[in-house]
Amino acid sequence: MAELVPDQRNYYYLLEAERAGIHKPILAGLYTVHQSPRLMDGETGLGIAAANKVPVDRVNTFPEQVQYAANTLRGLTSTLTSEGWGGNDLWDAAKGRYSDRFIERIAEGYMPSPSEENSARLESCNAEQLLSSYLEDISYDYGAQELPHNLADLDDELLALADRIAPNYGRLDFQREALLEVARIWRKLDSHESTIKAMNVPIRNDVADEPVLDKALTDFMRQVSRFYSGYPHQREALLRLTQLWKQLDSREEAIDWLQSTDPRAEETNLQIVDPALIAFVQRIPDNYKGDGYHRFALTETYRMWKGLDSRPTALSELGATPQFLSANKDNPTALAQAAKQVDQSLLTFIESIPGAYKEIEEQREALIRLVQIWRKLDRRVDAIQSLFDDVRRMTRANRDSIEAPPAPKPDPLPARPTRWTPYNLQLGASIIVNGNFTWAEATRGGTRMPPNQATVDAMVRIATLAQQARDRLGRPFHITSWYRPADINRQVGGASNSRHIVGDAIDFYIDGLSGNQIYWALDPWWPGGLGRYTRFSSLSHLDARGYRARWRH
Repeated sequence: MAELVPDQRNYYYLLEAERAGIHKPILAGLYTVHQSPRLMDGETGLGIAAANKVPVDRVNTFPEQVQYAANTLRGLTSTLTSEGWGGNDLWDAAKGRYSDRFIERIAEGYMPSPSEENSARLESCNAEQLLSSYLEDISYDYGAQELPHNLADLDDELLALADRIAPNYGRLDFQREALLEVARIWRKLDSHESTIKAMNVPIRNDVADEPVLDKALTDFMRQVSRFYSGYPHQREALLRLTQLWKQLDSREEAIDWLQSTDPRAEETNLQIVDPALIAFVQRIPDNYKGDGYHRFALTETYRMWKGLDSRPTALSELGATPQFLSANKDNPTALAQAAKQVDQSLLTFIESIPGAYKEIEEQREALIRLVQIWRKLDRRVDAIQSLFDDVRRMTRANRDSIEAPPAPKPDPLPARPTRWTPYNLQLGASIIVNGNFTWAEATRGGTRMPPNQATVDAMVRIATLAQQARDRLGRPFHITSWYRPADINRQVGGASNSRHIVGDAIDFYIDGLSGNQIYWALDPWWPGGLGRYTRFSSLSHLDARGYRARWRH
């Protein structure tokens, strides 16, 4: 097998460093210095050899070498800690990396004790070369990702976030997973199962007792600041907590968040309850009874959503002005008719919310207020807690359960225009009346919108002709490329005079047919460009250039 490229190796370094709570560049340094043993997958290793209960066949691929190198370094740090090494002995806070002393100790090699079942033997190497390779990978990471040179500078922010976890814990599954992960890395364990066991949480029918587990996890988080000693694995545990708690894409995003945000000022992330808010709103039309209490809840929501100053102002917009209500106070029929009009307007407004919600504070607060009034709760915080409960139930609900989120309802399409322009395209609409090709296909999901009317007309032109081809072949076309802006055309290696730039060309394939079969079926009558691809035997090209052209590339 071929050797991995550097980015592929780096993926494994990141994966295992994150799992074991070690500094990733040391793994890259070990690979560079050792380049041994030769492995069955064609790669070279990180100087890891069989030991104790780790046989040769478990360290004979590159991923396995990285995994056991991470385990072994973690075991080494535990051994050194038991011998009296402190956080400052392992980590040089001034330089933001492992200390020279620790690098020298790694270079001496390590033979794990028999009790370290998941550690292997680390061969010795040249300390100066290891330090040089370690620093080189650090420099590469800093340059490529613009990371801070000293992660110890983030300790205050990490501990501030840790201190806020317990009071803001909503018992949601992803939050529980985040706390299990920080506890696992902190305790140098390999799985959540072993972490739960170490916390003495009862397990019944292979399921942990969640209330007991939640208490153990929050108790652990309350002690983090007290027991934080600056050990590298502790810092990595809190970085992992940041990533998972804030639901960020990567460790680098977690670092960036810590640099740009003050965790002390952070409130509970109410975006978490947005799915519950939208689900609640979607159920209202089926549960609205038209009584005064429900009408008040919806009117108050309308007022807050629209930023109106009073309920009478909201009612006026909904069709019941104060003047009308005053003039008809003794006319039950008129009042009932007005209430019916208000109800219809309110329900129309409610049904529009899922498509109109922009996740801004004013809108979210209007919906939280709706939940509070509808559920007859005394305080805003009670409404928020009830929404967290909804999210927990939604997370675990079966698809057909009443607690599962309702299926979203698409907004009705606007009326079809008499002529398409760059300003009225509807992604879900067919380009030609009763046609099969949509603007979503033509614009790659709306990411390649036509810049002018000429391009729109060209796209309509090829859609009209391609529909005839589809009707003749009787099979769906799978579009791989339609309109391409000039810069994208250059990026994909398209010809400088490509019809894709004009907008009247499509590349496509048809299930079960070769490009040759499509060519032979269309060649006799197709009036524009018709092409085949040598490298891609199923792919075909059509364009509406206005004259016959045939080619094979």
